[in-house]
Amino acid sequence: MSYDYLFKYIIIGDTGVGKSCILLQFTDKRFQPVHDLTIGVEFGARMVTIDGRPIKLQIWDTAGQESFRSITRSYYRGAAGALLVYDITRRETFNHLASWLEDARQHANPNMTIMLIGNKCDLSHRRAVSKEEGEQFAKENGLIFMEASARTAQNVEEAFINTAAKILQKIQEGVFDVSNENCAAIQQNWGAPWCLLCDFNIVLCACSRKGMGAICLSSGFS
Repeated sequence: MSYDYLFKYIIIGDTGVGKSCILLQFTDKRFQPVHDLTIGVEFGARMVTIDGRPIKLQIWDTAGQESFRSITRSYYRGAAGALLVYDITRRETFNHLASWLEDARQHANPNMTIMLIGNKCDLSHRRAVSKEEGEQFAKENGLIFMEASARTAQNVEEAFINTAAKILQKIQEGVFDVSNENCAAIQQNWGAPWCLLCDFNIVLCACSRKGMGAICLSSGFS
C-alpha cells in the first residue's frame, strides 16, 4: 500500500510500564497480559490516515532495563516521535521520566514530538501518580500528555494518532525540510521500507518515489 510519509516512533520508559502491550494493542488490537521482557528492540508497523493523507507508522519498542540503555540510544536517531511511558501505579517509573527525557533530548532530533503516556489508568484504585502530576510534568517539558490503558485500549489509538498529527503539522509548518529528493532509493527490509542512501536507523525516511508520492524526510533528521 502506498503512503505519503513513513514516521518512525520509539517507545521508551522503565521496564514493566506496558510499552510492548501498548504497541500490541495499537498494531494488533489485542492485549497480552503476560509478555516476556523486551530484549533489545521489538518492532511493529501500521498504516493510519491523518487529514486524508496515508501515513505509515513504524514503531520501535525498546527495552527498559539499564543494561540495554546503550542499544536504546542508538534507535533515537531519525525518530519523528517518541512515546514516553510510565505506570500510574508505580511511583518510581514516574520519577525516572526526567532521565528518559534527558536521553531523548540528547540523542534525538530536537524537533521530535514526544507524547507522555500514563499507562494502566484502568487500575485507578492502585494509583500512585495523580493525573495532575502527569499534566504538570508534560507542561513543564513541552510534551503532549494523556493517560491510557493497554488493557482496555483507552486512548491507545489517540496517543499514536495525535503524535502523528503533530508531526504532520510540523512538516506543513516547515519545521522539517521535505524538499530534498536526493534520497530516492528504497527497498523492503524486515517487512518495512527503508532508505538505502540513509543511515539504517533513519527508518523515518519516506523517500521520494515516482508513482508513490512519498517525500524524503531524512534531511530534516540528519
